[in-house]
Amino acid sequence: MTQLSASYIEKIETGDRPLTPTAAHQFAKAFGLHVEDVMGAAPVSREGTTPLAELEEAMRDYDIPTRPDAGMTEVAALMVHLQQLRDGVVVSGVLAMLPELLRKSTSVALTENSQSAWTALSDLYSCAYWLAARHRWRLLAELAIARQQWAVAQQDNPVSAALADRDRAGTYLNFGDIERGLDVVDRAIVRAETRLSGEERAYSVGILSLRGMTLAGRLTDKGLAKTEAERHIAAARAAAEDFGPDRTPHGLTFGPANTETHVLATQVDLGEPRRAIEIGADADACLQGLPVTRRAPTYINIARAQLDVGDRDGALESVSRAWDAAPEMARIHPMGREVVRVLSSMHRRSNEKLVKLAQMSGIPF
Repeated sequence: MTQLSASYIEKIETGDRPLTPTAAHQFAKAFGLHVEDVMGAAPVSREGTTPLAELEEAMRDYDIPTRPDAGMTEVAALMVHLQQLRDGVVVSGVLAMLPELLRKSTSVALTENSQSAWTALSDLYSCAYWLAARHRWRLLAELAIARQQWAVAQQDNPVSAALADRDRAGTYLNFGDIERGLDVVDRAIVRAETRLSGEERAYSVGILSLRGMTLAGRLTDKGLAKTEAERHIAAARAAAEDFGPDRTPHGLTFGPANTETHVLATQVDLGEPRRAIEIGADADACLQGLPVTRRAPTYINIARAQLDVGDRDGALESVSRAWDAAPEMARIHPMGREVVRVLSSMHRRSNEKLVKLAQMSGIPF
């Protein structure tokens, strides 16, 4: 069975404690389930069912040039717009754009066979993984990783290889195999350190270390978790210092501020909510300039920490800020939904803001 106590499980069931990713992984392992069976996959809207089917078809046609007239200039311009939608967490817009853009990029890569074209295609598959992982669509996420790895293999690019390994480790993170995910990260860091230098090395090692600290924070052995997390935190901070101000090459933000948002989240997973709250004390200043893909999850993690120390009003304010920053992300974010569920269970009197959030989340109040 799980390492969770009966009383802790009862508190999750009655709405007194949130179902954390670590707890969900333990439940899934104990009962032979997938994590999305425990936490639930986020549903796609009715308007999104057609683009989702088209995305699956485009990924099946990964080696067929179905858009022979497409050019790299057109693909590059469309990718700028796609990144704007992703940075704004306009999930529906990302889903709507991806199928056709994947087809165009596939055709260009197969026709030109250049490193830039294959890099663009691998970045698009990374975006497809991001979309699938946010919704907890396990099979689509794993397919996106397989296609990303295939695109990377067509032309040698160590940075793209590091990104693909980072995303591959993410599938282990999202779906419960923390130890293997850490192994993927550690091996990828060694390769990046060996093959890259300068800014590219800092970026690649940095994003891999961010993934490593997140994975480490969810190890069930909290002594080992703290040791591993501190190792990756130190590596990420060193890489961020070398990299300089936060930027978003290849669709993934890295830099000093984004590193601290990951440190905050890791402290929550390590069971150190007060430390997380200390880090988040100047969250507005830290988050300034970061895309809402980072701002909204950070507010949710602050809300988790506040909930853990009994600050219900603070948790409600923080999760509300996540909704204000990125409603489409807050709607599908599992911990955002869990915070609202627990707050709804704990409140014994009507609260207009909480009722509204519960309604938008689809949670009975």
